[in-house]
Formats: sequence, C-alpha cells, structure tokens
Amino acid sequence: MYEPNVVGDWHEYDEHAGLRVRVHRLEAAEPPRGRDDAAAGLTYFSVRVTVENRGARPLGVHLEDGQIDVRVGPDGEGAFIDWRNSQFIEGFDVYPLRRATAVVYAAAPEAALSHVDVQVQLRVEEEWADRRLWTGGIGVLETSAATACAAGQGGLAHQVSAFLQDLRDQTEPGTA
Repeated sequence: MYEPNVVGDWHEYDEHAGLRVRVHRLEAAEPPRGRDDAAAGLTYFSVRVTVENRGARPLGVHLEDGQIDVRVGPDGEGAFIDWRNSQFIEGFDVYPLRRATAVVYAAAPEAALSHVDVQVQLRVEEEWADRRLWTGGIGVLETSAATACAAGQGGLAHQVSAFLQDLRDQTEPGTA
C-alpha cells in the first residue's frame, strides 16, 4: 500500500517517464454557472488537478468524469460532484514542459470539509495509470495543533496542519 499524497504534492508516474500529477487549490468556491439544485444545503468547493509533462515526447491525457473521486469527512462519504460546472481534460496532448489542469466543483456538508480525500486515476495514451490519493481539507491551515489534538483528530491532514502551525509559530514576523 502506498502513502497518500498531501494536497499540493506532486506525484510522478514511473510507467510514464516525466509525467507527474498534482491535486491542489482545494478551496471553498461557488461554481461559475450557478449552483445545482441537487446541492441544496451543501457547501461548494473546488479542487484542481494538474498534469505536467517533463518528458521528451507529447502524451495524450484523459482525465474525465468518473476518473476523479472526492470523499469527505472521517467516514469517507461521497461528495456531490457538479459535472456541469467542472472542467476536465478530455483527450489532450500535453507536450514537453507543458501542463493541463482540470477543475472539479463539488459540494458537501460544511462540517465534513476539514477532511477531503481526492482519488485520481489518469489515463495516458489509452493506458490506465495507478490510482493515487491526495488528502487535505478546507480550513485545515487555520486549525491549531492544540485544537486538533483536543478534538482527537489524528489524520494525515491534521498532522500536516499541526506541523505547519508549529513552523509558523517559530517564524513569527520580526524574527530571523
């Protein structure tokens, strides 16, 4: 079993030299074409999935609906994915030193957004790459280490949040 990536990390695929993927910019955001009626009472958020080619030749990339799965909360409930507002990578040739980005709009109960898992299965040149997982949350950077420990939350996203908070505390403005 592999370790999940943290939102913002790049993952390089061994089977496709020079190809790497990253899930990033997990943030609260309203969809550009308006809310879907099925998402009534839920909080919208967006996540970006960027594919970068650092190899020597162009690669045909597919990242469409059904290849991105978004789960929220400690129990991994499925988020509502707004396919109408999302933008996918559909059969795009990513040339060397170029990128392509998919933007997914999803919605879930606000209380569950502190834990978001995004699983991606990229298709390159008609071959399926391994599934990879990124974990993060909306608002986790504002969570303090003391709050995370007091709440009994020991997930990866909260460990990262605690580390970043400790780092921030050590490098307050006006200190070296």
